[in-house]
Amino acid sequence: MCSPEAINCYPVLVNILSNTFLRLFNSSASFRVWSELFYTRENTELKDHIFFGLFTYLLVLAAGLPPLFAMSSMEDYKVRSTSC
Repeated sequence: MCSPEAINCYPVLVNILSNTFLRLFNSSASFRVWSELFYTRENTELKDHIFFGLFTYLLVLAAGLPPLFAMSSMEDYKVRSTSC
């Protein structure tokens, strides 16, 4: 009835079951299911904003992590801790 991909199979299964129940109750209505995306056009501006937002976040994260490790090792040096 449908491909093994879950994203396509469940809507088709719901469509078949719903239409079967409608026919059992002598209804002339039916459901129609399709698996197209609502926004099929690519929005390059949105992709650019998302990319630069994530890129900025990663730069801030990358700039903040090395001092954290350096401070941790300096604290270890001050208390003269040794590894096992």
